[in-house]
Amino acid sequence: MLSYLLFIATVGGIYGLLALSLNLIWGGAGMVNLGLAGFFALGAYSSALLTTVGQASIAAGWLLAFVVGGLAGLVVTLSTTRLREDYLAIVTLGFAEAVRLIAANEIWLTRGTDGISGIPGPWRRALGPDFNAVYFLIVLAALLAIFFVTRRIDRSPYGRVLRAIREDAQVAQVAGKPVLRFKTEAFMLSAAIAGLAGALYGHFTSYIAPDMFLPLITVYIFLAVASGGRGRPAGALVGAYVVMALLESFRFLVDWIPSVSAVQRAALKELLIAAALIVVLRLKPAGILPERVPPAPRPS
Repeated sequence: MLSYLLFIATVGGIYGLLALSLNLIWGGAGMVNLGLAGFFALGAYSSALLTTVGQASIAAGWLLAFVVGGLAGLVVTLSTTRLREDYLAIVTLGFAEAVRLIAANEIWLTRGTDGISGIPGPWRRALGPDFNAVYFLIVLAALLAIFFVTRRIDRSPYGRVLRAIREDAQVAQVAGKPVLRFKTEAFMLSAAIAGLAGALYGHFTSYIAPDMFLPLITVYIFLAVASGGRGRPAGALVGAYVVMALLESFRFLVDWIPSVSAVQRAALKELLIAAALIVVLRLKPAGILPERVPPAPRPS
């Protein structure tokens, strides 16, 4: 039972990283990223290939995932500079599907739908049954570090510029703010965090495959940020664990329903999750922890 709870807490922490990643650009700059699963997959595959084929250290794999995610975010952002804001969502969605299809078809690189197995975990053999507990602490340390960075950004003048861009980019540009630079930097950092989350996930499960990076992950993270509180890092974390708790609790609940097939159980689980989140947003339209915009400092 303890091992199961540690597994859920670890995966919830990885979802928390994805929620902080999305909150930085959607809650901060108002940019809709529907390709979160693509950056998640890029990080997982980059680290997995470096540590299995390249025989590099796990820390090097995590660093590579962070860098690759950031560079992919730069490419996606620069490719949409001349497009309207809503086209960013379409491009990112296409990017995520392109990453998944490449992973499924380029067998020489990713082993296709068979996936990559044997991804090393830090001290996995030496720790044995204690691996889940130690890895949870590693994920928790990464989660807290990213949380404090994003909270610092949120409360800084940089974060106030991002919120100004979210409210009206043209007004922010008239005020002399380099809107494109701020959007690019925020999107790069967000994509890098998602890449790091993918690397942590791959080294935890020791196996990755294209079917593990479906667009449904992006939907879950959007629900987490919306229900937790868009624009507030603490709300993103709370929302991630709320969604994770709903996923696991309803998975057990539907098993008790008689005369229902496995396919019907899966559909019913998604229906119950949607209903629960609708109730949450009905009671808390701004999320469990609504955004609190701090006042601008007064000039001395």
